[in-house]
Amino acid sequence: MSESETLAINIDGASRGNPGPAAFAYVIRRHGHPVIEEAACLPPTTNNSAEYTALVRALEHAATLGSDRVLIRSDSELLVKQMNGQYRVKNPDLQVLYAQAKKLSQRFREVKIVHVRREDNVRADELCNLALDGDRRTRSASSSTGAQRIAMETQSREKATKEEALACLRAAAHAWSLGNPEVPSPDLVLEQIWSVLDENGLFKSRRSR
Repeated sequence: MSESETLAINIDGASRGNPGPAAFAYVIRRHGHPVIEEAACLPPTTNNSAEYTALVRALEHAATLGSDRVLIRSDSELLVKQMNGQYRVKNPDLQVLYAQAKKLSQRFREVKIVHVRREDNVRADELCNLALDGDRRTRSASSSTGAQRIAMETQSREKATKEEALACLRAAAHAWSLGNPEVPSPDLVLEQIWSVLDENGLFKSRRSR
């Protein structure tokens, strides 16, 4: 893809609580034009849903800019591998957003989605935090209500993480029961579970969100 034809887009989604208050952001760069930045808060949702929402909103905007090639950069390994067909999308909520993203992708001649390190996605991450911080300043709640909310969000996050990790293990166990213990490989199963833990907030919650 030549630089003059390509929209280079960084996307990010954030959820404080997973599920909890959420936001999406994207940064669009195109040769010879000012940078486009968008961010907004979302209803309480998960990190994964926020990441996919960022992708959908970015593709919607990109479709209005006249370019037929798009390069998407995301620090969500799960989203990138699902969009590239390496992982299946099992979550019903993500399936809806995934289908929207795939349909939007058909408007372009080429859409390439690549994984980048978080330190290479700083501006999109910063925009998410700014949106969430601005939304937080508009809300008021007692400390007891906040504590109850955090406790409920933590329980929901732990439950969702456990169920998703178990689903990966059950799928692997079923495949192995068919006779080949190397399909899928244990390394791949471990990588999938690692991504589940990361994308459901076990590691990402350590970020300043």
